[in-house]
Amino acid sequence: MMKPVAKDWYKVRHVSDGISHIYERYVGDWLRCNIWHIRGRERDILIDSGMGMRPLKTDIAALAERPVTAISSHAHFDHIGGAHEFDERLGHRTEAHIHADPSWANTAANRYWIRAETISHLPHQGYEIKTFEITPAPLTGYLGEGDVVDLGDRHFRVLHLPGHSPGSIALLEDKTGILLSGDVVYDSDLFDTVYHSEPEVYAESLRRLREIPVSVVHPGHGLSFGRDKLKLIIDEYLAGGRRIGNLQEWLARHMG
Repeated sequence: MMKPVAKDWYKVRHVSDGISHIYERYVGDWLRCNIWHIRGRERDILIDSGMGMRPLKTDIAALAERPVTAISSHAHFDHIGGAHEFDERLGHRTEAHIHADPSWANTAANRYWIRAETISHLPHQGYEIKTFEITPAPLTGYLGEGDVVDLGDRHFRVLHLPGHSPGSIALLEDKTGILLSGDVVYDSDLFDTVYHSEPEVYAESLRRLREIPVSVVHPGHGLSFGRDKLKLIIDEYLAGGRRIGNLQEWLARHMG
């Protein structure tokens, strides 16, 4: 059966003052990433950019109103698809080669993720999921541990938290305790089996994160949560829980 063509690929949800949550409505909820738009007095930032099946700027007026800096929490396929739309693109230096020359292999895409069930609607007429690819978007600058992203009235400190991937970063607003965590932590099973994942390094990053005074986490997947949930997720992972295990079996459970 032919899938319908989506009229409204993206959904925008205003979370709090200056922060909006954007997501691709018709990408399976077991895969789609959260895209976070933060407005500042002097500049805006976009944390991650989804799979890039439809242009962000064309569909979301707020992203075309003034310059936006695209920040990639890491270089996996579900987080960097729309980065090429933005003139300023920042991420961690260790994954710069992936941004510049993305492939199914180095962005951690595979036939289990990219399949007919990945989308319920087509982003445009005639689209075929088997043709999915990431448009190269070389980083124009780098973010590393301790760097500060200055929006004029808001300041986010960069935390380098490797393990899920070598260049995984999170952004912390020290004044409010707001954390944009990417895939370092989210409220589901945590993925530590990608080709460049390092579980022991990941565990150390989570131990470090557990001690940081975070008030709310806006993660790369799923719903936002507070500090108590953050500590619970980390403790469960460190105790041996929240693991993906066999990817095919995990997907079968989550795809219903």
